[in-house]
Parts: sequence; C-alpha cells; structure tokens
Amino acid sequence: MRRIALFLACTIVLVSTTTWTQTREHADAKAAAPADVMFVGNNWDGTADVIDARTFRKIRRLNLIPDKAARLAEIQSDPVKLGYYLAIKQAIGEGHDQYTDDIFSTHDGRLLAVSRPSFADVVGLDIRTGKIVWRFRMEGQRADHMGVSPDGNRLLVSDSTANKVHELNLHTGRKLREFASGDTPHENNYTKKGDRIFHASIGRVYVPADESPLGANGKVVKGERVFQIVDNKSFKVLKRWDIGQKLDEAGYPGMSSAVRPMAVAPDERFVYLQVSYFHGFVEFDTRGAGKVTRLAQLPMSEEAKKLSRSQYVLNSAHHGLAINPAGTKLCAAGTMSNYAAIVDRKTFAYKILPVGDKPYWSTNGLDGKTCWVSVAGGDKVVVIDYAKEKIIKRITVGDHPQRVREGKVALSTVAAWRS
Repeated sequence: MRRIALFLACTIVLVSTTTWTQTREHADAKAAAPADVMFVGNNWDGTADVIDARTFRKIRRLNLIPDKAARLAEIQSDPVKLGYYLAIKQAIGEGHDQYTDDIFSTHDGRLLAVSRPSFADVVGLDIRTGKIVWRFRMEGQRADHMGVSPDGNRLLVSDSTANKVHELNLHTGRKLREFASGDTPHENNYTKKGDRIFHASIGRVYVPADESPLGANGKVVKGERVFQIVDNKSFKVLKRWDIGQKLDEAGYPGMSSAVRPMAVAPDERFVYLQVSYFHGFVEFDTRGAGKVTRLAQLPMSEEAKKLSRSQYVLNSAHHGLAINPAGTKLCAAGTMSNYAAIVDRKTFAYKILPVGDKPYWSTNGLDGKTCWVSVAGGDKVVVIDYAKEKIIKRITVGDHPQRVREGKVALSTVAAWRS
C-alpha cells in the first residue's frame, strides 16, 4: 500500500509539474507573439500608418521611401524611366507620385514588403530600423497590387507594364517564379490552403475612353483583360475568362471586362468581382466553364450621376470589396459615390454608410469582425462593424491612403517605439 501511495504521489507531482510547465510555455509563447496591427499605405506621401488592430490606436508612421533621393537620381538619368515616371504621375497618380501601393508584413512582424509604383519596385524594409533590406526591380515600369501566401513566405507582385506576376521570397526579395497575365495585371488572392491563386488584369484604365461606345475595339483600346485561376504548384493557368464576355452571355451586354478588387467566398467556388464603371459587383461561379449568376446593383449618389463615366477615377465606379469569414456579408467601397455598403450576400440588400471623399479599398480587420475602408480623398480610414452595420471608428492617416492590410509587428519593436 505504501508503495502504491508513493507511486500515486509521484505521478501527481509529475503531472502537475508537466501541466504547469506547458501552461507557462504557452503563456510565454503568447506573450512573445507579435502585435496584431493594420498597415495603412499612404500612396502620395510614401508612408504607412501602423494601427493597433484591437484598440484602433495609431502606433507609428513609417517612412517607406528612405531611398527617395537615390531613386529619383536613377530615374532622371534614364530617359525611358523618366518618361514612365512622369506618365504614372499624371495619368494614374492624378498629378501625384505613387510611392506606396501595397504592403504586407512577415509573420514574425520584422519585415514589411512594399510595392512602389513610381519607383517600379518592391522593397523589404526592416520595420524597427526603417532600413531597406532588399529591393526587387520590376522588369516593366510599374509595380502594383501584391498577394502573400498563407504561410507568409512568398509574395506575388503585379508588374503592370510587363503583363506578368512575379513570385518573390518575402524574406529575401529573390525571384522564384512568374506567370503570365493580361494587360495591366492587378489583383492577386491566394486560396486558404495556398493551392490556387485568383488573379485579374484591368487593362489600360489610364486611357480616358468610356467602355460603352468601344464595341469590338474595346480590346484594342483598353487591352486584354482577364480573370484567371492559377495552380500554385505548377504556376500554370487552370482557367481564364473574359468577364465582359461572361456578362454578355448572362444577359448583361456592354459591361466591362476589367475586374477590379474581388472577394472570394469561403467555399472558394463563388467570387465577387467589381468591374470598371459598374456601381455594384458581379457574382461569378467558377465551377466548370464559369458563369455570372447575379449582379448586385448598388446606388449612385447625385454627384456621381452628374459625371460622365470617363471622369471616373481610373474607370473605378467602385474599388474595394471584402467578405466576412462567415460568407454572409460583403463590404463594398463606393468610390465615386463616397460611401461604403454592407451587403447581405443572400439577398443583396444593403446598408449605405457615408464615409467621405473617394473610398478606395475594403478589407477585413482582426478576426473578420470589422471591415476597414480607406477614404483616399479624406486621408482617413473608417472601421465598420459587420454585425451592427455601422461605423465604429474614424482614424486620420497620411496623404491618400489606399491599401489597408492586416499584419504583425514584433513586440520588441513596439516596445522600442514606446521607449
């Protein structure tokens, strides 16, 4: 009996010690985890505001163009680069330099990748020091939207004038692979498992011509515009569609083929697409040959009704679309009508929320409970509660915010900033 009692006592001590150790290790790991933040890229001044994803408090403003003088000297020494630089400034930047398009951090919160259209590159910056760790120069003359793999190791970047998408090692900037696109490649979205990539090209949106009178000449004027699904293992294009043609087949003639932002449903079968000039979005079934199943028609403001479509900013009636993790609601940025809309996925009923001048991006916040909308013309972001369908926070940021991305910052960096 004494031996049994002693054995039980030792077992209890061992289990208790193991449990305490595991609990302590879990607590230590949790304490060491990087901070959850939202990065807001301010395109026209080349900065990013770092915002606490939980409290919505601004933590820091980062300089994303520390090498500005060197890059400008390089551009001015090359007539071709200078020509593109000036053209990007006037035709796409509305008279402003485009220093920050897209931003993604590494999972450990130590590095930030930034695509810089005017400099035709992507750089990896040390978040703590602000120094450039690596730089990848586009093969063409402009960098655009990016995408990051679920494991956080690979980065996709659209090379606007080379009509291709580069895959880079996010930690080193080394090029790994590439796949072909249409004219002006744009959006890149990985599936949850990272096995496929949903990609779209938008064509020559800087050409002021309207879509409706172009007819058969649309491709000549606006370029080839495609929506495609790419196999991530082989980098082969699995499916490729002209969405304008698919819209025509579904009984919606004369609409644009240019897919702007998109939102992929949780089942990854249905995709919601914003297309040029359209106030709303398209529901597209990617199964089989692919087909347009529904259109969500959203309202135009009185001010928007007074504009000709050639006056839309880069052909964007709407630019910014997100879907909540449950797949029940979408969050659309009504660019030319100055609102955000929370849309019921089942019925397409909507709640309109005035947000200010030129909302230009929508993305989910931490845990997918909120939608963050950048208001480019008002230098702010608004945070919308999906469940309540109301704005819960307005945050002033830098000049012309566009892309907003959820990310991480190492706790040691946050502590250094606060010291």
